[in-house]
Amino acid sequence: MHFSGITLSPKPWIPVLDRIRDKVKLATGHSFNFVLINRYKDGNDHIGDHRDDEKELVPQSPIASVSFGACRDFVFRHRDSRSKNSICQIQPVKLELEHGSLLMMNFPTNVYWYHSLPVRKRVIAPRVNLTFRQLMSKRLK
Repeated sequence: MHFSGITLSPKPWIPVLDRIRDKVKLATGHSFNFVLINRYKDGNDHIGDHRDDEKELVPQSPIASVSFGACRDFVFRHRDSRSKNSICQIQPVKLELEHGSLLMMNFPTNVYWYHSLPVRKRVIAPRVNLTFRQLMSKRLK
């Protein structure tokens, strides 16, 4: 299976991920068939501005993000205001994702907004993020 330019070997759902996925479905009303797990060892681990626009995603499907561990900032930047010379003056939106938080990115969030998890030097604890997605079934085989 290929996802975001990386070849992955899908694994069966383990019971704890099944339970979390079921709770996310109950809270959101959306089903997910894929989870990406990211571990950030401390505030130095980060991810830059990006959109989740992989071709494997079901078009217009939401993405659910569940956070565990250290509280971290999550920043949205509108695509039209990312450059310093931009005429558009839409301010970034910063959310604090606490332990146990659920963030839903519904369509068209990934069309207009980039998101990031910036460096936060004062954060010394780890964070684990589970990002639930709906991939086209032919990509899972």
